[in-house]
Amino acid sequence: MRVIKGKLEQRIALVLALSASAMAQAQGGTGDYPTKPVRWLVGFAPGASNDIIARLIAARLTDAFGQQVLVDNRGGAGGVIAGEIVTKSAPDGHTLLMSTTGPSVTGPLLGKRVPYRVEDFTQVVTIGYSPLIIVAHPSFPPRNPRELVDYARANPGKITWGSSGVGGSPHFALLIFQAATGIDVTHVPYKGTAPALTDIAAGHIQAMHSSVISAEAHLVSKRLKIIGVGSQKRLAGLPDVPTFTESGIVNGDSQVWFGVALPLGAPRAIVMKLNGAVNKVLQSPEAIKRMQDLGLEVVGGTPEAAETFVKREAAAVRQLIKLGKIRPEQ
Repeated sequence: MRVIKGKLEQRIALVLALSASAMAQAQGGTGDYPTKPVRWLVGFAPGASNDIIARLIAARLTDAFGQQVLVDNRGGAGGVIAGEIVTKSAPDGHTLLMSTTGPSVTGPLLGKRVPYRVEDFTQVVTIGYSPLIIVAHPSFPPRNPRELVDYARANPGKITWGSSGVGGSPHFALLIFQAATGIDVTHVPYKGTAPALTDIAAGHIQAMHSSVISAEAHLVSKRLKIIGVGSQKRLAGLPDVPTFTESGIVNGDSQVWFGVALPLGAPRAIVMKLNGAVNKVLQSPEAIKRMQDLGLEVVGGTPEAAETFVKREAAAVRQLIKLGKIRPEQ
């Protein structure tokens, strides 16, 4: 009886172990996730807003997971290079994308021969958003949005306007601003916001859209000035900066947003574990204060909410294409 009982117990234990293993495999082996360092792709150069935010969160995720979360900057093509790397990676939760307008929406919708679609990501969580400002070299004549529009109309095509790359948030913001005002400027795309801002400060180009986060150091040192902010009301941290709306510019506002995405097909359990970890970071008083100091409105929430947000952003771009306000690259 003891032998039979012992063998029966062994078989039961084996069945339970196999069941647990099968369940873990069905969930993508999430019990120990992450099992190795996590790579977080940022589609722009170091120093830009998405890079700053990714590093802020990555440091706290490293502590939470007990595995390093490493930010990997792959600038170029408005974030599409990073987006392509992520879509071609295994959907095991160890390769993330800093989801923003460029790689997630405008890149695949407006870019030329972009090898993936808006739908080729699993959106995990929306980190937050920030209204974009227009910054310029201190010698640039316009002092506010109204003067900028008047100056641009008097000098068509002569203003050099930077961006983080074709299809990135600053480029899309420029397209929206041009659609709202009818101005003609010369677009100069860079491989990230940081090098574009550096060139404005050096006087090589004249202006661009930027987040407060990205431009902060240049603004503090007075190497750049702010022309206006694309929001419905003035920012608490920039009370003297006029909005586009109060300057008579209708539908010219834009914002930069940030999220976390995985390759399409990531297991639900991994998505939820990562979502919970990021939300925990976003709820910490220290992170909230730092992000608010950088002009970021913290969002957080569910994967479903993040997915809905990106779909809404994509629908807005598709509508602008349909109306002929913006055109995909040929």
